[in-house]
Amino acid sequence: MNLSSRQLKAFVALVEERNFTRAAKRCHLSQPAFSALIQSLEQEAGVRLFDRSTRHVDLTAEGHELETSARGLLTDMSLALENLRDHAAKRRGRVSVAALPSLAAGWLPELLARFHERYPGVTLQVHDAVLDPCLDLVARGEADFAVAALRPDMSDLEGQFLHADPFFLVCRQDHPLASRDRIRLRDALKWPWIATARNSSVRKHLEQALGDETPSALLEVAHLATVTGLVKAGMGIALVPAMTLFQFERPGLVIKPLSGRVPARRLYLIRRRRRSLSVAGQALYDLLLANAPSNPSGVE
Repeated sequence: MNLSSRQLKAFVALVEERNFTRAAKRCHLSQPAFSALIQSLEQEAGVRLFDRSTRHVDLTAEGHELETSARGLLTDMSLALENLRDHAAKRRGRVSVAALPSLAAGWLPELLARFHERYPGVTLQVHDAVLDPCLDLVARGEADFAVAALRPDMSDLEGQFLHADPFFLVCRQDHPLASRDRIRLRDALKWPWIATARNSSVRKHLEQALGDETPSALLEVAHLATVTGLVKAGMGIALVPAMTLFQFERPGLVIKPLSGRVPARRLYLIRRRRRSLSVAGQALYDLLLANAPSNPSGVE
């Protein structure tokens, strides 16, 4: 049976009014149009739902059977529409975003807080993960979109450019490089350096910039917090993007800009191709895009 909401509303109106004229007026229909609607419902059901006389309209036994279901269906429809309107108005919803750990800890929190203040009914979920797991979450539909770099295999994914994140040198304040005004990348890497893991976006962008000339690192670690500790202990220097520098703002460490052709980690908002975001997801996506860090000149 294919019941429409108009038929169900007309049925309930007639149940409550027990009068075709009053029920038709309540439904903003002419009496002939209202009668035709009730008749079509009875034809669809295959039974009479009302006993009609010149003075009374009463439910049949089958009409009583339909009444409870009709009221329930109309309530469910109303709740479904209300829920949909709440999602459209961003009063409810859920957004899951994946982000590289340095972005999830540095740039992203303030924007998430702003979004939550504006739309407190929307549930937020954040996945902080290195590049490939980060993009895999989007590809599997477990995250709505990611803030990350691109990878060679972008099957079913598309990226909106966000920011070119230039690299900086970090060293101890007593290191010979700390007093130099101009430091080129290749000069910096003549010194022992601490690298992040090969599956990190930081490492991949640095190796792309240097190609076969990338020297071996003294140590390779998974987390930037570990890089910070090793540099502070005097084990070597670090070369890291600007959006990670908040982790290196420590007493005893010096942050120096690079000169010449400065490599940059190119960051994107990445989503599944040909898939639309939810209203809440699109709102967060647009907020991040509108608040992208300014892109400096002179970076690769």
